[in-house]
Amino acid sequence: MDIQLKTINNIRTLAADAVQKANSGHPGAPMGMAPMAYALWLKEMTHNPLNPAWKNRDRFVLSSGHASALLYSMLHLTGYGLTMDDLKDFRQFGSKTPGHPEYRHTVGVETTTGPLGQGIANAVGFAIAETMLAAHFNRPDFPVVDHRVYAICGDGCLMEGISGEAASLAGTLKLGKITLLYDDNEISIEGDTDITFKEDVGARFEAYGWHVVRLADGNDVDALCAAMEEAKKDERPSLIICPTKIGYGCPAKEGKASAHGEPLGVDNLAETKKNLGMPADSFLVFPEVYQHCKEMMEKNQKAEEEWNALFAAYAEKYPELAEEWETWHSEELPDEIMMGDNLWQWEKKDATRGASGEMINRLAKLLPNLVGGSADLGPSNKTAIKDGGDYSAENRAGRNMHFGVREHAMAAICNAMALHGGLRVFCGTFFVFSDYMKHAMRMSAIMKLPVAYVLTHDSIGVGEDGATHQPIEHLAALRSLPDMLTFRPADGRETTAAWLTALTSGLPTSLILTRQTLPLYENSNCNAMKGGYILADSEKETPDVLLMASGSEVEQVMGAKEELKKDGIDARVISMPCMELFLKQDKAYQESVIPSAVRARVSLEAAATMPWYRFVGLDGVALGIDHFGASAPAAVLFKEFGITVENVVKTAKELLGK
Repeated sequence: MDIQLKTINNIRTLAADAVQKANSGHPGAPMGMAPMAYALWLKEMTHNPLNPAWKNRDRFVLSSGHASALLYSMLHLTGYGLTMDDLKDFRQFGSKTPGHPEYRHTVGVETTTGPLGQGIANAVGFAIAETMLAAHFNRPDFPVVDHRVYAICGDGCLMEGISGEAASLAGTLKLGKITLLYDDNEISIEGDTDITFKEDVGARFEAYGWHVVRLADGNDVDALCAAMEEAKKDERPSLIICPTKIGYGCPAKEGKASAHGEPLGVDNLAETKKNLGMPADSFLVFPEVYQHCKEMMEKNQKAEEEWNALFAAYAEKYPELAEEWETWHSEELPDEIMMGDNLWQWEKKDATRGASGEMINRLAKLLPNLVGGSADLGPSNKTAIKDGGDYSAENRAGRNMHFGVREHAMAAICNAMALHGGLRVFCGTFFVFSDYMKHAMRMSAIMKLPVAYVLTHDSIGVGEDGATHQPIEHLAALRSLPDMLTFRPADGRETTAAWLTALTSGLPTSLILTRQTLPLYENSNCNAMKGGYILADSEKETPDVLLMASGSEVEQVMGAKEELKKDGIDARVISMPCMELFLKQDKAYQESVIPSAVRARVSLEAAATMPWYRFVGLDGVALGIDHFGASAPAAVLFKEFGITVENVVKTAKELLGK
């Protein structure tokens, strides 16, 4: 057995051993994809285990995240610091080898994957980021940004709609540095893929504008490498179709659905090792395999050394660009943003979508690496950077992305753009359509990626478009998402707070913005960055009633305060633009805003009431909309559904027994 086959079989048995010991996992895909992983990690990809964060490394995305045992085996063999004990702890609590790959958790994992198809969109995002940075920084004879993205996907990834969204955009944009390897094993959990998936995948991708290579056998490493070299010469993204057998080498399970999501079993694993010509020992790696992998990695160490020398010469010739490189790749904001007050200056009332659009352009002048776009709703979302240029196959320097009507792919692409480094990223759509991209937003939160989501047309204020376009349950859903900051500002200054939070929190932030014009409040201020604050206080030390709201409904509770005052009732108005941030404040601050002694509390929001009960308490009342909207002018809907000053006044008086 030559060293190449010995290494490939070692990859197979390591993955199968890990799944067997855990008594949980997916052995079939890693066993079938082992030759693909070998060709990629040891022959084609440029990456350095001694410096996993090297900025000019190739990126790898395992879209088939359930095959994580394959990735962990490669990270172990190539020297990324995963030990044999880590492999033995596969899928165990606190281990470095969780069931699906997790960014920040395991060194060498570029992105969290598992939800099928999202990895394909991640690959597109990585490729877009590479082209943007190359357009800005590269100079003749100094290609300081020049790397590729490789991804492995399976049948399930290609069944998910996000794969079509992402692949269509990649073809349109001619993202030639994407190479996608398709593990064509023709098996799904429920059996042969013919029961649901008979399409010609190659023809589909050719129609998207991709370069397609069809291999005869996914085990043929030489053919795989030749195809990947061919891909490097094409300006289009490339799909390499690799026919494989799930559970390769297991006499009882090869090519069967039973190899997908359960251990092979002790006896089957023993037969598999015998069939592959491998020793029966568990977690065995031949010394010569370790040595082979070490030698194969030496070329990558030399590649980084050459790049470091190139960058040093680049910094000497272009010192301003080198300094800008460091700034772009820093997470810190420039002093003029954090120390200046110009971002807080607002002189007129506006819709918060308008204020957000103004903020994007103010920030764009200070942050040249701020980029983003919308799902074909730029004019409505107000996401355009003026004079920023449109990103396209012809203009890689454009700062305005046009994602098309592809919300799910848009969010997953932005995740990878943020992961890549060097860019600050936002994207936009109507709030109601956040449902389409919810899972990618969830991945933003899991990975703690600072993606800003501009979500406009935030309530029944949408008006005549009707129930289909009026968000009701969406605020509650986003607020329930761990590590997502959901910011619903009431005016321009609170919109400033939302954007600065998005840029400094280290977490994804959803900016929930109005279509309709809102007042500019005299006392709105930077305390909005605490999530909740007193916008208009009572005259008494202890208020009679607390009135709470976010966004557009702050206007109604401010009006209610004035009406209640006429009847001798002293109200405090609390603006609550971001519940998550308010709940992160210390108890003393929370008590200063919402004193526990005041039990009469009313909240108002043109959305589901559920999130407000933790603030109004058992004695308070949450006013809102726990039903779908209707088609009518916005003013009519607010009146019909009780989102009014009068309803707040009436409710407050009832609570006070007046």
